[in-house]
Amino acid sequence: MPSPYPDGDREKVASKLPPALQQELKVRCAELSLDIQDAVEAAVTNWRARPTPGPEIETAGSKSFSTWLPTGLYDDFKATCGERGVSYIQGLAQSIRAWLEDNPSPADANRSAEPRRIVTANQKGGVGKTSVSLGIAQSYAEHDEDGAAALRRFIESLSFGDLKRVEKTKAGLLKQLEKLTVGGQRVLVVDYDPQSHLSDQLGIPQIPPGQESLVTHMVGDPDGDLHDLIVTLDDPRFHRRLDVLPGAYDGFLLDSKLALTAAQSRGFQKEVALERALRPAEGDYDVIVIDCPPSLGLAMDAGLYYARRRRNEKKGRSGVVIPVQAEDSSATAYSMLVNQVEDLCKDLSLEIDYLGLVVNQYDSRRGFVATSSLAQWNSLGDQQVLAVLDDLKEQREAVRLKQPLLAYAPESKQANTMRMIAMGVVSE
Repeated sequence: MPSPYPDGDREKVASKLPPALQQELKVRCAELSLDIQDAVEAAVTNWRARPTPGPEIETAGSKSFSTWLPTGLYDDFKATCGERGVSYIQGLAQSIRAWLEDNPSPADANRSAEPRRIVTANQKGGVGKTSVSLGIAQSYAEHDEDGAAALRRFIESLSFGDLKRVEKTKAGLLKQLEKLTVGGQRVLVVDYDPQSHLSDQLGIPQIPPGQESLVTHMVGDPDGDLHDLIVTLDDPRFHRRLDVLPGAYDGFLLDSKLALTAAQSRGFQKEVALERALRPAEGDYDVIVIDCPPSLGLAMDAGLYYARRRRNEKKGRSGVVIPVQAEDSSATAYSMLVNQVEDLCKDLSLEIDYLGLVVNQYDSRRGFVATSSLAQWNSLGDQQVLAVLDDLKEQREAVRLKQPLLAYAPESKQANTMRMIAMGVVSE
């Protein structure tokens, strides 16, 4: 309820906010030497300017909150709440939360950076999401000098039949290699697919039905610490820097579990479930790679949300890698995934970066369909092809032996192409 400000240009507004949000606002304003009324004015103005409301905030137990806003702003705010179908308390809570995210604490500058998050996704199965996920994860985790030396030898061996083009390509790639370091990082690769191909390829047992898993943490029903589920690969090439969160059979029920939890728990946002589950472990890693299932459901929404560009994060640091094949069904599945990404961005006001395409299991001997499809992938204006992975034996052999590719065949073309994908280098 507004009342006049002594000078006439503002009015007092009485509403409610969750106590924790009130305290966070008070502390942040003190840190930034701002008046609370100015912060709330900016928060409400920015929230009204957004095309859609933000994620729902839990407002149960809200306490009285009052401040001074420019005359008429609160009436405009209430009108916006009515248009968006949210209560005044919910609208104010969303406004304050968004403002806090846009105005981080100065103390955050002294904290370690959030991990890079790479989500490997495609609606179509069998395109190589798991092999690409594992290859990227291994490339980040292996000893940086080992990976750089192998990649340098690989680049030097490139041959395209045109000497001038070869030398120009080599020079460019070697120059990029001098500036980029990939290995030596702490990596978590998450087997997010209930089929658990990633876990199986490494000889890690799938989590049986009904046991503690990523699923129980996502739906807010954990019995223990997420760290207890993580398995470290004990291969000397990775110096215990590569961890795996195994797949769980209960993942087949994840979509329905998320929908049920959202229906039963006020304030539960389905899209945030994966991020909320992994948050306790994020501080342990430099890179987190998510191997997504071939799905367009709620689980995929949560995976794509996890790939979004966070506040103050550099464009292209995190995002989605899309493995495809040089055939028509991959193009259809790609279009469906892109539509899902764009809808999610629009509905929740997100920015999700496409890191690029990986054309997998390519074999030019398959003729016109393969070569013309590859040409189409290369011609996409809004996507770059990070790499073309040939259909070679080393990956299949590594899977059969349940070994990481970069440990089984570290000098192979496939291993070096994985390193180039991780570096963000566009390979030939």
